[in-house]
Amino acid sequence: MTDQPPSDRFKTEMPQIPGVPTTGSRATGSNPAVKLVIGLLAVLLVVFLGARWALRSKQAERKVTEEQPQIEVPSPAPDPSTLLPHATETAPGIAEVAEMSKPWTSKEFFIRNKLTGENIPSLLIRLPIGSASQSTGYWAFAVNSAYGNCKLEYITDFEKLKNDYGFPAPKHPMVGNPCSRTVFDPLKTATLPGSDVWVRGAIVQGSDLRPPLGVEIKIQGKDILAIRAE
Repeated sequence: MTDQPPSDRFKTEMPQIPGVPTTGSRATGSNPAVKLVIGLLAVLLVVFLGARWALRSKQAERKVTEEQPQIEVPSPAPDPSTLLPHATETAPGIAEVAEMSKPWTSKEFFIRNKLTGENIPSLLIRLPIGSASQSTGYWAFAVNSAYGNCKLEYITDFEKLKNDYGFPAPKHPMVGNPCSRTVFDPLKTATLPGSDVWVRGAIVQGSDLRPPLGVEIKIQGKDILAIRAE
């Protein structure tokens, strides 16, 4: 029998240990099941880290938002026109007799134009003549001038009448057209051009063609009603 070299004899006589691969066997890492488990663990780790990062970002953002001073934006002021009476066919009331008892008291209101549906800005004046319980004690008219786009103004400041309108020595409040410097007298009446219709607010200075457009007033108990606009 031929003697084997010591090295070959060692290889031959090396006992096989269960569970331990020999030199020529595959490595454990090449097992597909092991690779799958490792891959799932890696994915779970990435998802976990991403979730923690997102949570921390939201918490930091919330903290910054809470630390910032909250600026309160004030609500817009109400439209003044909505606070004024709006006379309609079914609800024509614009004032009460008691609030208009003092001569030269005035009150703004709107009246609905039945043809166009437009709300016409108007003014009610308590005259120093007539009774407060009668329509003759009032004058109401549309603020829009009869011709043009100007807004008529009720002038109780005599200095304004003198300086802005050049109207000398006024004795009582007047109505003026700031565009034409025309002055209308609430205590005087005049006929409309080309007719025999008398209207209040005669022109005492200026070039306007007619007095302001009138609004018919009616007294019903304690209420003042605006019936229709001219």
